[in-house]
Amino acid sequence: MARGSSSFSTRVIFERFAATLIIVLVSVWLGINLVKSPSQFFQASVIGISNGVLYALIALGYTLVYGIIELINFAHGDLFMLGGLFAATFISVWFGQQDPSNVGYIVFFACLIAVMGFCATINVAIERFAYRKLRRAPKLAPLITAVGVSFIIQFIGIRWNGSGPKTWNSVLPQGELVISGVHIPYTTMISFMVTIPLLILMTFIVTKTRRGKAMRATAQDADAARLMGIDVNKTISFTFALGGALAGAAGLLFQQTRGVTNYNLGYQLGLIAFTSAVLGGIGNLSGAVLGAILIGLIQGLNDGLPIGLGQQWSQTVVFSILILLMTFKPTGLLGKPMIEKV
Repeated sequence: MARGSSSFSTRVIFERFAATLIIVLVSVWLGINLVKSPSQFFQASVIGISNGVLYALIALGYTLVYGIIELINFAHGDLFMLGGLFAATFISVWFGQQDPSNVGYIVFFACLIAVMGFCATINVAIERFAYRKLRRAPKLAPLITAVGVSFIIQFIGIRWNGSGPKTWNSVLPQGELVISGVHIPYTTMISFMVTIPLLILMTFIVTKTRRGKAMRATAQDADAARLMGIDVNKTISFTFALGGALAGAAGLLFQQTRGVTNYNLGYQLGLIAFTSAVLGGIGNLSGAVLGAILIGLIQGLNDGLPIGLGQQWSQTVVFSILILLMTFKPTGLLGKPMIEKV
């Protein structure tokens, strides 16, 4: 017994030492860059946070679905891609808006509502026809189904967008705000103005409303929730709708701020968003947002600081940090140990 206790104590000491060493090294790196070029440091931070809030909208879809039915919905990133294509078609093709104008701004906000409804409907349909009958199946079955749905959506994306990237004009105002040498594009400010209220609204729905309480009850024990009169099917569908709506909003913001669509964007950004959810603690809403902001910052600082590995190593840096965290804290930053239900 004493030997086991000693081994556990040694492991804890080693983990804390390693974590402290990593934090110190990162702090020194950040401090050196801040002293060397303060404006470049804050510029990279702005870019990183801007990317992080976009990742957060997508990551919340992953963590909502996993939290309630323990399914990693790999098709969620492709739903984001579909939202970007819908937004481009809605604004540029159907309404013919190519440049910033008062009409363009109205169309943008109309598109926000439309694309959220579009992606929510698609996500609910996916849950109804692809996942619902597999809830009590072995976990591998819905996982493979999710991969299959992802391929189907990518095929739709190829037919809709073509096999190569397509560029689009933006109706958002161009230009930037300069504060002490830090350039903040107006598109970045609008992204914050759209994203932050959506995150607050989503948090309010989940934590304060009857539907949100039903979601949390279903996540805790679906059978007990049924006995308490909760319609589990409607609750899960609502969860998919909520996640789909956030993915649609992310697709619109990406298309309007980056000006490009591509059928495989869902794979690239979806993987980063999924990593964000895992980093923060899969199933934890606050953790998904925290993980997304951190990954956005890590990418922005690594790519933009004078002393860094550079953009070609960006993904390597992100996943190296994820691996280190999973080694020392497998549940993520804000995740809690889960007891397997049998």
